[in-house]
Amino acid sequence: MATDEDRGGFLRGFLIGSFVGALVGIFFAPKSGKELREELRQRGAEALEESRKAYLDARAKAEAILEDARKRAEELRQEAERQLAEAHKRAEEILAGAEEKAEEVKEAAKEAVEQATEEVKETRSRVRRAAQAGVEAAKEELAKTEQAKRSRRSKES
Repeated sequence: MATDEDRGGFLRGFLIGSFVGALVGIFFAPKSGKELREELRQRGAEALEESRKAYLDARAKAEAILEDARKRAEELRQEAERQLAEAHKRAEEILAGAEEKAEEVKEAAKEAVEQATEEVKETRSRVRRAAQAGVEAAKEELAKTEQAKRSRRSKES
């Protein structure tokens, strides 16, 4: 596939070749000086007009390519902005989800601490009751032992 550079080179070569061919044809044609000058002027004007048309055509193509490039660049910029906004929104959603999870974990930890505190209080209470029951049992045993000693003393006396 031919590139714009190849086409431009071909066009220049074609124009130059046409001009040189016209000049060679004019110089070797059997005409008078006045006719030759008139034909040279006419052919020069034609070559100039063709060059102007080729320039205008090339310029129009270049402007179209440039405009297409501008449109494409704008489309790419808009797409990049859209994707950036989408990524930003997704990041906010993830952050909100993380904050929600953190709050849930905080609440679960708070409940676990409260439950552990209650269990510690219950365990302390049980330990106190057990200690108190042990003390009471020890007192009763001591009282029985004392009574048994008194009983033996009274029998011995």
